[in-house]
Amino acid sequence: MGIYAPQTAEARARRTRTGRAGAIALLLAAAAIIGPQAFASDGPGEPVAVNSYMVAAGETLWDIAASLTPDGDDVRDTIAQIQHLNAMSGTSLAAGEQIYLPVQ
Repeated sequence: MGIYAPQTAEARARRTRTGRAGAIALLLAAAAIIGPQAFASDGPGEPVAVNSYMVAAGETLWDIAASLTPDGDDVRDTIAQIQHLNAMSGTSLAAGEQIYLPVQ
């Protein structure tokens, strides 16, 4: 014999609603804290002149960046610019892919 009375359907429903309300409140609080950081920036960006470029078969990001980099400058800086313009996380390219290149 248990010490608790059997639960009624009404009590179970009330507990379910309370749990859902708590979960929703927790999600809203998390969104209020984390949400603005997802769209944060250092301020308005400067407009950048770009050219559209179609990647040829066998071309690498290094090849493309090296052709754009002035003598004495670091090719890695140009690669970083291209990656930023195209929201690239890596350096892989596919033949026929359209990318943006900074105007030098």
